[in-house]
Amino acid sequence: MNERLETLKKARERMIEDRDAHAKVLAAPFNRDNAERARNKFIELQALIEAIDRAILAEGSSGSPATV
Repeated sequence: MNERLETLKKARERMIEDRDAHAKVLAAPFNRDNAERARNKFIELQALIEAIDRAILAEGSSGSPATV
């Protein structure tokens, strides 16, 4: 596995850990301020994870851009 692919996979795992922390806040008893911040951050992190997934696919397709 090449170094870029390994870096992307590590970044993805770290972002999943961060997203999970925000999911726990969303699952906790409702607090408007905390829930709004957690919801926004969760959405931001999910978009980032999906972008990393596309980069992993592109990296794994022998250098040619992925068509996702």
